[in-house]
Amino acid sequence: MNAVDLANPSSRLVVVSGLSGSGKSVALRTLEDLDYYCVDNLPSALLPAFVRAVAHDSEGRHPRLAVGVDVRNRADDLNRLPEVLSELAEIGIDYELVFLDTRDDILIKRYSETRRRHPLSLGGLGLADAIALERKLMRQIATIADRVIDTSELNVHQLRRLVIAELGMSGGSLTLLFESFAFKKGVPPVADFVFDARCLPNPHWNAALRPLSGRDAAVREWLEQQADVVLFLDNLRSFFETWLTRFQNEGRSYVTICIGCTGGRHRSVFLVERLAEHFRQNYQQVLSYHRELE
Repeated sequence: MNAVDLANPSSRLVVVSGLSGSGKSVALRTLEDLDYYCVDNLPSALLPAFVRAVAHDSEGRHPRLAVGVDVRNRADDLNRLPEVLSELAEIGIDYELVFLDTRDDILIKRYSETRRRHPLSLGGLGLADAIALERKLMRQIATIADRVIDTSELNVHQLRRLVIAELGMSGGSLTLLFESFAFKKGVPPVADFVFDARCLPNPHWNAALRPLSGRDAAVREWLEQQADVVLFLDNLRSFFETWLTRFQNEGRSYVTICIGCTGGRHRSVFLVERLAEHFRQNYQQVLSYHRELE
């Protein structure tokens, strides 16, 4: 297994593979949010040329790369992946191959709920047979993977947090995730801090603002004129300016801060965006996620 030098982000390459429906798209989008340059469904044979061209460009704009490889590639191309990864090692690229796996019954349930077609079902195969064939074609990649993640019991939000915690770190810096949500749809299952913004003035009762979100200028301007909103935001900033340093000094890699309101569209979104904007001045990796808007 090739060791990934987290202290040197210039050598960071994550190859994301796995079964269709196991969460590869979620993993790649999350890595993209963490400033990885991401390409999905790249043929294995093109991987060395891609890494040479992008990772070492003259301006150093893309020091961290993530590539998705899955069954949409031709079978002979998939079989070449071990050889290609060996070639990457020979040119000095440290990589980590991550394979996302999921139980067959969960995959069948996910495809039934989304009504998407399995990529191997186009030839007339039923869903169960397509999954079985894919598992056979991907067996070699799963065998050589540096890390196998079973996503059977993970929802989208939990998988996103797992990727942030285990794959997205760079140089030991603290990653902050600010997440907005609606209390009426439940508190996020994984959170270090949860704050309730339902006590604040609500733009929902303004007919012109109701269809907008906390990302829109009109809503931001309205909320910025509310004294309680300004005080709430200032108190949150002060709290985290005091305590995030303590978390980092204790070796924490990431902190998830969730802010909820009734519908998860206005107040919580506004607060998350403002906090993320503020803390990006001092922290390298700050993410914002709006559960009810995604």
